[in-house]
Amino acid sequence: MQDTLSNKALLKSTIIALLIAGLALISFILPAEYNIDPTGIGAKLGLTALANPTASIDIKDEQIEGQQTAEPNTASKDATDIIEVIVPAGRGVEYKFTMAQFKKMEYQWQTGGDELFFDLHGEPEGDTTGYYESYAIATLAEMKGSFTTPFAGVHGWYWKNKSDKAITVKLIVSGEYSFHALKK
Repeated sequence: MQDTLSNKALLKSTIIALLIAGLALISFILPAEYNIDPTGIGAKLGLTALANPTASIDIKDEQIEGQQTAEPNTASKDATDIIEVIVPAGRGVEYKFTMAQFKKMEYQWQTGGDELFFDLHGEPEGDTTGYYESYAIATLAEMKGSFTTPFAGVHGWYWKNKSDKAITVKLIVSGEYSFHALKK
């Protein structure tokens, strides 16, 4: 009788574990690893931003260090912009977009092979505490994905160049944002 109860408990535990693993796969792993989001939860949590890019972008080598090559822009709904940002040697820069709550942005960026540390994050509108929410943090040479803003504010990238040469980031974005520029 004791063995029968143990087997039933083990079977029940196994089924519960498989259900939880399946939910985690569909809700978190597929959006983060493969940019497949059948439930929509991955986009709401910003997990689709973690999927690695597959597209290739050509990068121009002649840029002025520490500057962006696109002017700050006041874009309208569903804008598309191509922006080149220089990340100076041993320094970091931020490039931000002003977005309303629950707006979506699709993006891809590439350095031409040089890896940069980055933090894709957002800062709530009107916040004075310094709070920010990170959507993706890694060290990569390129990335492609999308995210939906959980709150109104500025959202974008902090790139840090740990090398001894300037690195150019080519950023292509489309979505619903009202302004973008290099954050000073």
